[in-house]
Amino acid sequence: MVKPYVEAVSSIFKDAADYFPPGIFLAFATAFLVEGKYMKEFRMEFIGSLLMISFTFSAGKWIGSESMSTAWLSHFLGVIAADYFGGGPHVNPAVTLSMWALGHSNYTEAYVRVAAQMAGGLVAFPIFHVLSNVMNWTPFGGPEFTCDEDHPVEAFLSEFVATVLLLFLIYILNWEINFGSFHYWIKQSLTAVGIRALIEFFPTAGPAMNPMLATAWNVFGVGTTFEFPSEMEHYFVYWVGPAIGALLASVCYVIYAGGTIFGTTLPIGPIRRKKEKKE
Repeated sequence: MVKPYVEAVSSIFKDAADYFPPGIFLAFATAFLVEGKYMKEFRMEFIGSLLMISFTFSAGKWIGSESMSTAWLSHFLGVIAADYFGGGPHVNPAVTLSMWALGHSNYTEAYVRVAAQMAGGLVAFPIFHVLSNVMNWTPFGGPEFTCDEDHPVEAFLSEFVATVLLLFLIYILNWEINFGSFHYWIKQSLTAVGIRALIEFFPTAGPAMNPMLATAWNVFGVGTTFEFPSEMEHYFVYWVGPAIGALLASVCYVIYAGGTIFGTTLPIGPIRRKKEKKE
């Protein structure tokens, strides 16, 4: 008598599992690490990633599809809105890696943040794809490239350089310049402009400048497998490239401003002189 019920539950579970993004349960499980100590960071990254994809990927698709200036303005406002309403999350594994390297977060917090970012991306793309179908809107696009002999190298270099420049922009606007009472709005506006400029200048790999965006998009937007990408070129371009870029940018910043890399003091720097305190 029990067997038919077990078979029914198994069938329901199997049918339901087809609608769940791959790896989503493991991603959400990280929110409870260290007795939920980093639940706030998980929530910020998850919500921030959802908002970032919604606000920035809709530019040129749902908003401004016939006007480049409207699309750029929508992307500009989307970057600011995602950060403001998300509470200031990283929404980018490469940025999180840099913050860990520079000592602004520990390993566990960084791990939780990246898992939350992935969860946000894996949830966002299928939701907005369904919404596009229901509302008959233009589906979102995403970062991808053609795998041939030379292109992965070019795509790797594109993501690497773009990530380094993105982090330099983040360091300068957040730590080196203060715009006074309107600091947040000015630095976020300049960040939005900088991101848009990098998208235009480094188009080879999409671009992503964000490993989460590339992989989450690949799961639902490239082909119909609904699985994590199997080609190693994908991880080489979108994860290894930005990771090395993040580490290089972090080292450069420590050489300039001082500090440590993973708790280790570098033998050179800092270049910037400390301001002398007035007596």
